[in-house]
Amino acid sequence: METKKILNLLRAYEPANMLWIDPDGSWPIVWSRARGANVWDAEGRKYIDLTAAFGVAAAGHGQKRVIAAGQQQMGKLLHAMGDVHPHALKAELARELSRITFERWSSGAMTGKTMFANSGFEAVEAALKTAMLATGKRRILAFTGAYHGLGYGALNATYRDYFREPFRAQLGKFGSFVPFPKEGDGVVATERRITKLLRSKQFGAIVVEPIQGRGGVNVPPAGFLPLLRTLCDRYGALLIVDEIFTGFGRTGTWFACEHSRTIPDLICLGKALTGGFPLSACVGRAELMDAAWPPSNGEAIHTSTFQGHPVGCAMALAQIKEIQNQSLSQRSTALGAYLMQKLGAEISIPGHSTEIRGRGLMVGLEIRKPGGKPATALVLETVKQMLRRGFILLPEGEFGNVISFSPPLIITEAQLAAAVAALREVLR
Repeated sequence: METKKILNLLRAYEPANMLWIDPDGSWPIVWSRARGANVWDAEGRKYIDLTAAFGVAAAGHGQKRVIAAGQQQMGKLLHAMGDVHPHALKAELARELSRITFERWSSGAMTGKTMFANSGFEAVEAALKTAMLATGKRRILAFTGAYHGLGYGALNATYRDYFREPFRAQLGKFGSFVPFPKEGDGVVATERRITKLLRSKQFGAIVVEPIQGRGGVNVPPAGFLPLLRTLCDRYGALLIVDEIFTGFGRTGTWFACEHSRTIPDLICLGKALTGGFPLSACVGRAELMDAAWPPSNGEAIHTSTFQGHPVGCAMALAQIKEIQNQSLSQRSTALGAYLMQKLGAEISIPGHSTEIRGRGLMVGLEIRKPGGKPATALVLETVKQMLRRGFILLPEGEFGNVISFSPPLIITEAQLAAAVAALREVLR
């Protein structure tokens, strides 16, 4: 089915807010298939994917061993019964997530316990519920620029009014925001603002992305996460680290909190966990999870129909193995440094200022007009022009003036170089 027919079907049968369709026909493309770092559209055109489909395809699109694991599981057991009658792979994945988080961080002194979910925001909401049960405090502290998903609980920690305002009348309004410090800033002002709030003894948790993704690829100063850990310990709050975007090698370490050797109380995972199947996880310190959640009396107080889906668990176990076997965290570090060097050397826009920032293969190019205003229109047009040239990119940040790069970790230097060369030509 050609692109125009597919988009017309979506216009007819999907709410208009779901998809933006440019009147000139240049956006969107309709994906048909994908492999490695490449995507083909419904017309057969080939693209280099510099988004990894929202960071999901860390080990590449259609990774053959991940796909095989899912196919084998589908032929054996397509669905189980979540919190009632479980399946073996759910237990195996929970053990594996404990191993690569709390057990690895503590050299075996701690273990983790996992609550599975389907989407990233559901993992965040499981963490928020855990904090409420563990501390008895309803309020949470989050940061400007934060994006933690769009469920009614998660919206209290997501910063942009664009997402929250239409539903404000129904929100619990238990979130407060303080400025997210940028790399190179000090953390004294941040400490002062957070301390003032935590002293009220109303806050049960701090929720933070170690590096903000949708906020514009914002990298905090090195002392930021350790400060949050100290303040949470001091005032009896939990530290919830949202690694839905940054996890599984994206920033050059298994998880971005490891750059500052900060151990959270709860970590939220999703996106690259399976490489393409809807599965997420909230992993917490075992003693915390046991203290917060009461033993089951036959009816779980937080669950869902597809919780810990067998196919997702099979794919997650295979995905984790691929990230390990291919040393994709180390690859992300090397390729990220290469990409940032190329962008710095080749991208220059007369009359505009640029800033390149990121860690590993999570990189942002921010563009501002003379006088410092966000170059939103330029970035949006650039992303569209890059799509015409065969490169899939996304704008990020509150004003959409940051071109983000989060490609599959298996992308090559040659593909990155081709993308930067095309970007240079477009921006000229």
